[in-house]
Amino acid sequence: MINKALSESQGPISPKVTSLVDLFVSSLGAGRRFLLGRNEYSAMLSTVFDIDGFVDDFAESNMIWNGKPVIKGSNVPKEAIVVNCSMSISPVSAHKRITNLSVFGVLSYSDFCKALPDLVPLPKFVLETQIDILQNQIKWEALRSNLFDEESKQVFDDLLRFRLTGDYFFMNNYTFRPTDQYFENFLEFGFDEVFVDAGGYDGDTTELFCLKNPNYKKVFFFEPSSINLEKAKARLSRFGAVDFIKLGVSDVVETLWFNPDEGSASSIGETGSCQIDATTIDQYINSKVTFIKMDLEGWELKALVGAKRHIMEDHPKLAIAVYHHPSDFWRIFEFVFGLRKDYKIFLRHYTEGWSETVMYFIPK
Repeated sequence: MINKALSESQGPISPKVTSLVDLFVSSLGAGRRFLLGRNEYSAMLSTVFDIDGFVDDFAESNMIWNGKPVIKGSNVPKEAIVVNCSMSISPVSAHKRITNLSVFGVLSYSDFCKALPDLVPLPKFVLETQIDILQNQIKWEALRSNLFDEESKQVFDDLLRFRLTGDYFFMNNYTFRPTDQYFENFLEFGFDEVFVDAGGYDGDTTELFCLKNPNYKKVFFFEPSSINLEKAKARLSRFGAVDFIKLGVSDVVETLWFNPDEGSASSIGETGSCQIDATTIDQYINSKVTFIKMDLEGWELKALVGAKRHIMEDHPKLAIAVYHHPSDFWRIFEFVFGLRKDYKIFLRHYTEGWSETVMYFIPK
């Protein structure tokens, strides 16, 4: 499967796409060049090509971004060629919206990567995946062979094709479904559940946990951002037995850098705008835990190392975000499986883009 995905990433570009890219680039494209979305990909293309504007239905009226007007989809001229620069959450839905505008042509960012590789760089997540697969193919194959069900393997295959190419058509069968995240049917909850929400953000996941499991025993809610923590306290005020802990989680007790102003993407790291105190789950929690969820913007493996004792002794259910870096897929699998092999491993995905992939470890 992995060799097939690698060969697909190097496949030819269709003549139709080539001709449309050529038209976009040529003098005949003047007055017709529009980019859907305001992100790093559309910003980059706007420095390479003399575009006519950005398309964003959620932008304020008369907005100028990167020196160009931002218009709503309904105002895009019919002769336009629109490039879909969406990658993270809803690229498939974005493509459908452009198509429904009946414009002259629709392209994707990945079309330009293939057609003009010397001018348009691959997205970071694509380049990192290509490098990691080439360096660690055996580890990726080991992960796939240990996935428990066929749906997990299909998710793996689809994500790999997308992450190797940036071609969102591999994600046609996926939707944005945040309320399902962390609460799949194969997670069976009982009485007296003890939930660890590591990276609790504004309490959205803990709220769903409490509603789905009214007989829970305890929640340990870790969130280093003061703003997010206050939002969570307000959101969860009707629930009891929730410990709000203004700490990050890591592999050792330490002081870390943190970026607190990035909403759900606020991240711990080796650089940041402020410092925070971090603990380990093993050191902070002395009682048995039954379910650990982590979405720590790439810090998950560090936090798992700090929960090693609980994983080995308590055998909790685990729901771990693995999408922040390609190596997270196999590194997190290797770490947990190295501690205990009596887990069933599931993989599920919750957007049409590269973000929000969760690996589940369910006790056998």
